[in-house]
Amino acid sequence: MSSSIALAPDQCRRARLARDARFDGRFFVAVVTTGIYCRPICPAKAPLERNVRYFDTAFAAAEAGFRPCLRCRPDSAPGSPAWRGTDTTLRRALRLIDEGALTDGNMTQLAERLGIGERHLRGLFQRRFGVSPKSYALHRQCLFAKQLLHETQLPITEIAFASGFSSVRRFNDTFHSRIGLSPREVRRQLKTHDTPGIELKLSYRPPYAWKTLRDFYAQRSIEGLEWVGDNYLGRHFQWGNASGKFTAYFDEPGPNNEPGQRNGCHAMRVELTLDDLRQLAPIVANIRRILDLDADPEVIATAIEPAIERSATDGLAKPSLVSGLRLPGIWSPFEARIRAILGQQVSIVAARRLTQTLVNTLGEPASDGGRYFPTPSAIAQDDLAFLGMPQRRRQTLKDLATAIMNERDSESISGIGPWTRDYARLRGDSDPDVWLPGDAGVKRALRQLPSVDPESATPWRSYLLLQLWNLDHEHQVR
Repeated sequence: MSSSIALAPDQCRRARLARDARFDGRFFVAVVTTGIYCRPICPAKAPLERNVRYFDTAFAAAEAGFRPCLRCRPDSAPGSPAWRGTDTTLRRALRLIDEGALTDGNMTQLAERLGIGERHLRGLFQRRFGVSPKSYALHRQCLFAKQLLHETQLPITEIAFASGFSSVRRFNDTFHSRIGLSPREVRRQLKTHDTPGIELKLSYRPPYAWKTLRDFYAQRSIEGLEWVGDNYLGRHFQWGNASGKFTAYFDEPGPNNEPGQRNGCHAMRVELTLDDLRQLAPIVANIRRILDLDADPEVIATAIEPAIERSATDGLAKPSLVSGLRLPGIWSPFEARIRAILGQQVSIVAARRLTQTLVNTLGEPASDGGRYFPTPSAIAQDDLAFLGMPQRRRQTLKDLATAIMNERDSESISGIGPWTRDYARLRGDSDPDVWLPGDAGVKRALRQLPSVDPESATPWRSYLLLQLWNLDHEHQVR
């Protein structure tokens, strides 16, 4: 029996019986005889099909009265772009909620940020999920709290505030009503943690082109702000009034892409320090974004491959694509725009040198000797003469910083053209459908593959763009 599911029931049945990690997070399996819902990779004995119901979200399974499995932990499954749908406003609303928009604010404020009425916002969620935005937000808070209970030694009181609740009593009541167990009951069923501090496992669907992503970051890393090694990358960050740093570690899958982690889960291990735990949930969501952990490689490939396959019919060799390519995100849209402006009409090396100078000069020092990326205020209030670049471009940097600081529109600022805006969307917003027709690397790649049709790759043109950059050996994108 299927319920609220976009995939065909037979497809779900085959995926769960094979414990196929490519479908992890794309649907969930609820078992009517136990009242529990699981990920399709759950290592428990597979239930009979007549006892199974399928849901496309953990949220839908919970709303139907099922509680999450403590073994496969649906709270740690990667997100699914598919169930978010194609409505741009809804997708933005989900992202803002994940970043804490309904934890720190209310429905009216969220609707204003989206540029729609509150009634329209409620209608979007009612039509897609059958519940209100606030109900969705509470469920996300509980799942994040459950992950912290499983994976950290944080006291339950700190977990309550880290997951966005204003009181422990409210946290306990809401968690029990939505998860089916109290926070203490979840903790009692777990083994003692050996690792102090905050260390989380962030799941993804295989394959994951780690080396390609790592090399992209390594070419552009800023000393003191970022660090990159063979199997890790990380950075210092600020989020509102909070400051911290993280390092994400990638464990190579074994033969046949088998995961190195238990229970069939492909996950990055993330070590994180933070001076304000109330900001932990949106920060973890942002780490997932910049590492593109919620991408669905199989779905993306079905759009990308047809877009370039006509090159073979033109007598050209079909190019070798990178499997599991991910969008290399930047910590914030503001930082992405600043780095894009610094990279206008110069090489990667020159752009990196300018960014390093900016960070060294205006970035606030971190307690460990590193630095944070400069704030809008720091850039707006400086003449930036130390950058040694044209005054017009320095003014563009100052104008952008001033607009962001004053919460004004920055789209029409002089000196920010289509390439800069779109490149910033690609990396600062992780927009999956950015296309840069005027980019030099894209033009060189298209001369070799004249039949490539970018429109057919919609809504995943950003990934097609990255594939073309990888094919262009002279590529010098900023």
